[in-house]
Amino acid sequence: MTAEALDSAKILEPSPVTQLRRRIFGHAGFLFGAIVIAAMLAMALLAPLLAPYDPYDQDLARRVINPIWHDDGKWAHPLGTDQLGRDYLSRVIYGVRISLLIGFATMIISGVLGTALGVVAGYFGGRVDMVITFLITTRLSMPVVLVALAVVALVGGSLTVVISVLGLLLWDRFAVVMRSATMQVRALDYVAAAQAIGCSAARIVTTEIMPNILNALIVVATLEMAHAILLEAALSFLGLGVQPPLPSWGLMVAEGKEYMFFSPWLITIPGVALFLLVLAINLLGDGIRDITAPENRN
Repeated sequence: MTAEALDSAKILEPSPVTQLRRRIFGHAGFLFGAIVIAAMLAMALLAPLLAPYDPYDQDLARRVINPIWHDDGKWAHPLGTDQLGRDYLSRVIYGVRISLLIGFATMIISGVLGTALGVVAGYFGGRVDMVITFLITTRLSMPVVLVALAVVALVGGSLTVVISVLGLLLWDRFAVVMRSATMQVRALDYVAAAQAIGCSAARIVTTEIMPNILNALIVVATLEMAHAILLEAALSFLGLGVQPPLPSWGLMVAEGKEYMFFSPWLITIPGVALFLLVLAINLLGDGIRDITAPENRN
């Protein structure tokens, strides 16, 4: 190929920004997840402006009003009211704050702990790896739900307790995946070159290893965030998670289960909200992994 042809090929080749834009807008799962997450974040941040009523205001005179798609529904309460006369739309809007807060906080706590253990075990190996592997095995032998139920039952259910318990229980997947990914990257030539020129272990981990295991970290983080949201909903449903009158979606499902045959929307609405949030988080994580995968970079 002549020099002129090579120059023409370079001119016709799309820029990295254009290629990234094409990957983003060509990934339907990523777009759906990003739009839903953005809407949920906006709802959480603007809850005082979007909610038509205070989510804690009770009025027994307007209890269990049907939503607007029923014949006797009222536009004053588009999603109806619960068994205590609280506006359901307002509680759903404020409920997203609880779910996102628990998801983010748990992901950060468990992510920092599990990633640190996994990277240290994968990079140093030997006895360090043996000790951390023992800790991981010990943690995996304990059922998350049963341990969470026992701890919350002993200490008492609250938002802080739920976040702390879940954060200290969900680090194992981070540790397992980060250990495996670090061991694979550690064996590559550029890590050996960094060691040969005298780079410290901290510098090698931060500049050579972490950027190359970021995709795996993103996927695990989104999975654990969704897992934490579902576990909080399960604990709240059992009465051992977020306590009334906080508008947790799991608690709303628990409070509405007595009316499920007569007013099924009391459990359907928060259940659908939970489904959409968890689905969006997983799709967003998978999309970020696909878009930023090394094989897609130039």
